[in-house]
Amino acid sequence: MGLFGVGKSRVCAVVAASTAAEMARQVRVALRETPTVELRLDWLRSDAERRRLLAWVATEEFDRHVTLVATCRRVPGGGRFKSGIKAEMYWLTQAREAGCAWCDVEIETLRKLPNKTVSGYQMLPRVLLSMHDFGGTPASAREIKLADHGGADAVKLAARANTIADSVRLLGLARRSTNFVAVPMGEMGLPARILALREGSALAYAAVQEATAPGQILLNEMMHLYRAHELTRRTRVFGVIGDPVGHSLSPLLHNTGFIARDVDAVYVPFLVHRLKDFLDAVETLGIRGFSVTIPHKEAILKFLKQCDPLAAEIGAVNTVVVGDDGSLYGSNTDYVGVLAALEAKLRIRGSRVLVFGAGGAARSAAFALARAGAEVAICARREQVGKNLASAVNGEFLGRPALRGEKFDVILNATPVGMYPHRKISPLSARELNCRIVMDLIYRPLDTELLKIARKKGISTVSGVEMFLAQGFAQWELWTGKRAPEAAMRRAVLKSLRAEEQPRGKNRGSRA
Repeated sequence: MGLFGVGKSRVCAVVAASTAAEMARQVRVALRETPTVELRLDWLRSDAERRRLLAWVATEEFDRHVTLVATCRRVPGGGRFKSGIKAEMYWLTQAREAGCAWCDVEIETLRKLPNKTVSGYQMLPRVLLSMHDFGGTPASAREIKLADHGGADAVKLAARANTIADSVRLLGLARRSTNFVAVPMGEMGLPARILALREGSALAYAAVQEATAPGQILLNEMMHLYRAHELTRRTRVFGVIGDPVGHSLSPLLHNTGFIARDVDAVYVPFLVHRLKDFLDAVETLGIRGFSVTIPHKEAILKFLKQCDPLAAEIGAVNTVVVGDDGSLYGSNTDYVGVLAALEAKLRIRGSRVLVFGAGGAARSAAFALARAGAEVAICARREQVGKNLASAVNGEFLGRPALRGEKFDVILNATPVGMYPHRKISPLSARELNCRIVMDLIYRPLDTELLKIARKKGISTVSGVEMFLAQGFAQWELWTGKRAPEAAMRRAVLKSLRAEEQPRGKNRGSRA
């Protein structure tokens, strides 16, 4: 058993607020999920609030399995406590007396202590020595020596991951070290945060309400969406790669499926600037398959050992299976998604369809529709790319000015225009929508500006969520070899999207 126990106890819920009352409320919420809680004393707005919180801790009757970690991080260590080291040590001592079993002391404080050691201080029984590097991982890894940690019981290294390789290097320290906590920071490090316990980290941090470090995940997501505490080296890892990728609903879709079918797998989002950076980490992280979204659908082709003929013809891949030998096999389920979404609305064969755009998603849509017997027209900002796509599907290319005089059965938007943060923008104007049906491949927001304009004209609409779901079901089945639990996956995604449509919700944009 590790220093912090096993299972849920290795997920540390971070409680941070300006008042003692709010901190206490968050503690109660946290304890419903995990018995390990960090109290960010430095976030409290005054010494009076710190006293109130610790008085509450001292009188609260916690379960014997509860472990409280006190942190009073000073500004030089990335915290909010503006007083000096003596004040920091005072509050940590007070936290011990209130019942906290651990304290977190940053390395900046350790260096100022006599003999650079915590030994001899009458503070907490156990000390977690932490170092934060908000610039990058390499400098941090060189600077801290795990064998010489000033008498601390465990060491935490929280460092910004500027590349996926940074995350892998940090997780490598967790695999090779005992009593070590690895915390990759930033959006690039988010997948490694989820996989940290799987890789041997003593703890993984998750915020109850407000993130206290870049890329920190909410506790509810860590426990229920990603189930980080249940992951082992046998757990298969899947993910979505893209840039941007942070607001994709693919993790919700696929993880819901894994939970419903009791599959030992997890699906995480990878922000990928350079494909090589991600591909170099596939074997180390145990990745068995991944979705591909903007802007990598075409670039991934050159890294594949094998590609299904249709995806090769389209020239875009959205699904990759990783073989036992690490080889990559590509396919395209966007094709399935487009047809499934439109076939419920009209007979595709013989219909005239305008595909607006010429990127990877547009190519998938154009090939799917052409093969199903539609007459396909392409309109794109990049004229030559659009003409090439039109030629490939035996269709026609139309310049933007021609749209007002043309009529179609379907107009399909395959561009990212209208996604968050530009959700108030439509790629096409009302005068350009001369058709029976408008379909938008964007599914977040659920109701895009383009669809709103179409409905005002009395035009039938198809949300991109229908394509997203259909292509996702096909991906899930490729990876698992099982029948996708479509009803459960659909409910989870629609519930999330509808919640965002509420007046106080925050709509996000994504086609991943």
